[in-house]
Amino acid sequence: MVKAKSNDFLAHFRRRDPIMARAIERVGPFTLKPTRDRFAMLVRSIISQQISTSAARSILARVTTLMGDNGIQPLTLQKLSAEQLRAAGVSPQKIGYLKDLAEKVSSGAVRLDRIGRRADEQVIEELTQVKGIGRWTAQMFLIFSLGRPDVFPHDDLGVRAAIKRLYGLDEMPDKQTSLAIGSRWTPYSSVASWYCWRVLELDPKPKPTTAGQA
Repeated sequence: MVKAKSNDFLAHFRRRDPIMARAIERVGPFTLKPTRDRFAMLVRSIISQQISTSAARSILARVTTLMGDNGIQPLTLQKLSAEQLRAAGVSPQKIGYLKDLAEKVSSGAVRLDRIGRRADEQVIEELTQVKGIGRWTAQMFLIFSLGRPDVFPHDDLGVRAAIKRLYGLDEMPDKQTSLAIGSRWTPYSSVASWYCWRVLELDPKPKPTTAGQA
């Protein structure tokens, strides 16, 4: 994902943000690798909204089975009926989102084959044409599919919860506080965000899911 070596970004955080540097040392190596199947990732992101990880995984498995050997493809998804998707556990609202995604990718309104050539904000602008895809989902795409190194999803509940815990805040950080802390992370904001999620996994207290945002 991130072209810089771990020693490079660790040196950066030791210099700019010792708190994050200690979290990185505690969690261990950065192991995130971009997901190559861009369309499937967006389908997964839509299905995962506002439900638990386990429920999303089960629904995605059933939808994948419906699509057959070719996997999750726009044309295959378009051929599935609303009744089939509903039987697989997809809500009526999300069925509309998935159909809109498949239509826009098939028509070329969203060019997933070329989207990697665009700047971060251009990617967000293109993806948010799709119903059900907001800025947060587009940011997850930038991090987990395109491997962009400097994306800071400041309104992500998991990132905010980790900031609260790591930096000893009394309350969940608002946008201004999150941006002030995140400004120390550039040009490795994606790395720091990934470590925020891992911190919550290492120390499992009641934690919010990142799956409820568009």
